[in-house]
Amino acid sequence: KGIDLEKGPNIKPLPLFEPLADTLLGPVLLKAGDDVSTDEIMPAGAQVLPYRSNIPAISKYAFIRLDDSFYERAERHRQQGFIIVAGHNYGQGSSREHAAIAPRYLGLKAVIARSFARIHWQNLINFGMLPLTFVDSADYDHIEQGDELEIIDVRLILRQGNQIQVANQTKNETYDTQHTLSERQIEMILEGSLINVVRKRQIRA
Repeated sequence: KGIDLEKGPNIKPLPLFEPLADTLLGPVLLKAGDDVSTDEIMPAGAQVLPYRSNIPAISKYAFIRLDDSFYERAERHRQQGFIIVAGHNYGQGSSREHAAIAPRYLGLKAVIARSFARIHWQNLINFGMLPLTFVDSADYDHIEQGDELEIIDVRLILRQGNQIQVANQTKNETYDTQHTLSERQIEMILEGSLINVVRKRQIRA
């Protein structure tokens, strides 16, 4: 006999994430400093916890401690996507998957940082976002919030090596960045998430 599973109003299915496009183009929606924590990316607490199984609802709180206009601005760029630029140790603190899932849902495509906290770096990859670090740390100072950044042929470049050039269309500058992704991690980003990789393999089986 079939069993119907009744879900409460704050339980929603995990959104589907699109595979990586051939070209990444989007504004720097947030320029963050050093030691941005997962708690600043996605707060915990009584106000937020009821929505932990409702990504569209919980995403409204993303980066609210750093910029309370972030959600409204992200909604305007969600279809095209956007980029975040950060300083050292981006994503430090507790392991919190929602700190990756919520920005991804809002349209985050890549984070370019001086350095990453290891666990958050992996969570970004798991949900299909490209983590890049500056080859020249001083390039961080050249980029401003609102600058339009572009990476052409990113799918091809990811397969060819670990150096990726980022063009700043606003300032007519280019920056050298790099990644330390394994082949398996590259596959996750190309497919859009680890979940997409697993689904694809299940279909083939």
